[in-house]
Formats: sequence, structure tokens, C-alpha cells
Amino acid sequence: MAGGGTDCGEVLAEVWLFLDRECDPDRRRILQQHLDECAPCLAEYGIDEKLKALLARKCGGESAPESLKDRLRTQIRSAVLEQAQVTVERRPEGTSVSVSRRRTEYRER
Repeated sequence: MAGGGTDCGEVLAEVWLFLDRECDPDRRRILQQHLDECAPCLAEYGIDEKLKALLARKCGGESAPESLKDRLRTQIRSAVLEQAQVTVERRPEGTSVSVSRRRTEYRER
């Protein structure tokens, strides 16, 4: 853990948002600080940055329509929330969020 106490796994999970400049300025600053201070994460970031550049070059630089991007973001968000067992309900009186905790045990055979 480096960069102001930010977890390496958390940074690497968000590195593509960082590369695409899709995170807010405060989060971007935190991620940048971590990358500046953590050599393993910086190396991983460099690999991802090169991969992104290669994909852009080889895929002709075409941009997906905004409607497709919006649908993909919505589906990814839903999948992540479902996997984390988080339920978000939007009502006229406000939004409620509930997290289901389930303990899973693994036994070696």
C-alpha cells in the first residue's frame, strides 16, 4: 500500500478509468499520487497504457456511439453491484442502498 494509503488493488481496478480520464479530478489526483509512489502499480499502469495505445492504433480509432457507451456502463455497473450483493432502490423520497453479507467458506480436499 502506497500513495496516501490507497490500496493497490483499488488503484489497479480503476486504472482504465484513469487512462480514459473518466474519474473525477479528486479521484484522479489520488490515483496519480499512488502511481507516482508505487513502482509495481506504475509498472502495471504502463502495461495497460501501452495496451490501450495498441488497441487504439489497431482498431482504427473509431469511437463507439454514446448510446452504446451508456448501455455498457449501465450493464457493467449492474453486474458489479449484483456480484457485490448491493441493491440500490430509487424512490421519490430518496435512494436506498442495502448490502447483503454472505459468508462463503471454502474447504480444501
